[in-house]
Amino acid sequence: MTELDSLTAGMPILWGGNQVTTVSESLAGAFAPGDHLLVVQATGDLIHLPADDIAIAAKAIDDAVAAFSVLGGVDDSAITAFFDGFADRLRDDETFAAIARANEVDIDRAKQRGRSTTRLELTAKMRSDMIRGLEGWAAQASPRGEVLATIDHGGWQIDQVRSGLGVVGFVFEGRPNVFADACGVIRSGNAVVFRIGSDALGTAEAIVEHALDPAVADAGLPDGVARLVASASRAAGHAMFNDPRLSLAVARGSGPAVAQLGAVARQAGTSVSLHGTGGAWIVADEHADARRFAEVVTNSLDRKVCNTLNTCCIVESRAQELIPVFLDALRRAGELRQASPKLHVVEAQTDHIPPQWFERVEIVRAEGAVEERQTSELGWHQLGQEWEWEESPEVTLAIVESTAHAVELFNEQSPRFAASLVSDDSAAHDRFFAAIDAPFVGDGFTRWVDGQYALNRPELGLSNWENGRLFARGGVLSGDSVFTVRSRVRQRDASLRR
Repeated sequence: MTELDSLTAGMPILWGGNQVTTVSESLAGAFAPGDHLLVVQATGDLIHLPADDIAIAAKAIDDAVAAFSVLGGVDDSAITAFFDGFADRLRDDETFAAIARANEVDIDRAKQRGRSTTRLELTAKMRSDMIRGLEGWAAQASPRGEVLATIDHGGWQIDQVRSGLGVVGFVFEGRPNVFADACGVIRSGNAVVFRIGSDALGTAEAIVEHALDPAVADAGLPDGVARLVASASRAAGHAMFNDPRLSLAVARGSGPAVAQLGAVARQAGTSVSLHGTGGAWIVADEHADARRFAEVVTNSLDRKVCNTLNTCCIVESRAQELIPVFLDALRRAGELRQASPKLHVVEAQTDHIPPQWFERVEIVRAEGAVEERQTSELGWHQLGQEWEWEESPEVTLAIVESTAHAVELFNEQSPRFAASLVSDDSAAHDRFFAAIDAPFVGDGFTRWVDGQYALNRPELGLSNWENGRLFARGGVLSGDSVFTVRSRVRQRDASLRR
């Protein structure tokens, strides 16, 4: 078998069974002996994996595989001690000072690159949330060895036993708290490998050096049970997800990047849990209480995360009354962030919006303040577009014929993630829940969609139904969600035969 050690511009590459793409000049120029070319069979994307990034990812997985092989013999008290020790180090001001300094450097670099720092900043609240999450895992009873079911056949019985799944790979955006949350899979007997966005790599390395690794060592857990893929290159994440030794690949971040990572892991034969495209919808029907509607809108726009209000639908019969309520609530959300909000409306419905909402205002985006029209028009087919805003709350408004019309639009265009109906009609809520194709459905603000907030469990990510409903689990992925089921037989009658 011949090993590929170079590429030429224009070289045809087969993908999808009968599709052809070609190698670009830049790819051909960058490819060197020892590198790999990854062909995403779902899209035809060509991904260059430099040898150095392959080696970094492989070494981290080597260590995690070795750690998992002995983790089954480690007492649960050692795992508890790890979480306690990790939390204690984050709580210690002297230890945390080094992590905070690294985070300041990351923030400065991100700002210089014109990148958003909303999720990057390791605030006092983020620190306390990390500590609380780790304390939660320490306090939780171990799910390892839990007998889920017993089938007794008289002379013998079968126990269905929960056990660790293996090595879990994480690729996530530059949000430092996720780094600590993802360690939750250790509670259920798994090893973990991380790759964090380049913006937060320095912070992650500091957490590993000053808190994670010392906690692992002091607790007596096997070295390598939690490994950081220390590379700023996205290729390292692709190399990691291309390794079939992962038992589960978890990706968080922007929609297109997460989809590509998921495709890479799937074709390597690895199960995936994707947490990318978000954006919640709120529907106000003919029975909506105006005051409740206003509160729900404002409180769903306090910051931009996946469960933030993205699209609001108001039924036509209440439009005249509720549109001013909605606009006041949107303006209030902007005032709370000290920024002007940004509105998008269906192009045929601009007559419902007061003229002053089309004037040019200052909108605060990741690259800084820019002047633009406060309201923009879009087509009916664009209602599902997710707005990634920085300080200025940004949302789409559409007037719909009925709740059923809103549900139809949601099911067709949204990532099918989170939806809320504001209505005083209980029967309408039952119909809404039955018809809406979403894992998270409510009757108020959308920001409740969070594992820690709603379920008292640190979340590793929230899955939408963009690619179909999830098999045998909910949309909140948490540390205790990652397991396999083994069968153990106890034979009392030695004479048994088939």
